[in-house]
Amino acid sequence: MSPVGRHLSDHHCAHLNGAYDGYVRCRQCGTTDTRVIDSRVIEDGDSIRRRRSCPQCSARFTTFERIETAPLMVLKRNGDRVPFIAAKVAHGIELAVKGRPVSAAEVVAIVAGIEDAVRSNGAPMPTQSVGERVLDALKERDPVAAMRFASVYKHFEDLADFERAATELAEP
Repeated sequence: MSPVGRHLSDHHCAHLNGAYDGYVRCRQCGTTDTRVIDSRVIEDGDSIRRRRSCPQCSARFTTFERIETAPLMVLKRNGDRVPFIAAKVAHGIELAVKGRPVSAAEVVAIVAGIEDAVRSNGAPMPTQSVGERVLDALKERDPVAAMRFASVYKHFEDLADFERAATELAEP
């Protein structure tokens, strides 16, 4: 097994080593008759560390199993599916709240809530829905930050756009 492969789950190792036959091979002799001698949950329950032993050559080694998650996707207005990038959402929010009474912890909470919503949506969430969720979260915290975000998100072009958004923000 490659040095990288011994740190990845059995599923990932299949991609590194060719065909996967469902067994963990010994790094020393290649046999598939390995035994698990210890298993421990690590990383807040997201991974399992297994200590293994080979009865043929007596080698001991460790494998890690991790849940493989599909990337979160969003649907752009033009129909393209792109990965959801939490840092991009956070950056947009940070620009809107700069100099405003919204803490970094609140920004993190907003982004986490939106990421959870994208995850639980099942299908790729439209980016318009993501933007509306950000706007709603900012409305609750700071109307000025919400107006700043709206001006970029909704592509304001003139004063009438600001007036319309101010009226919408004033509504409960």
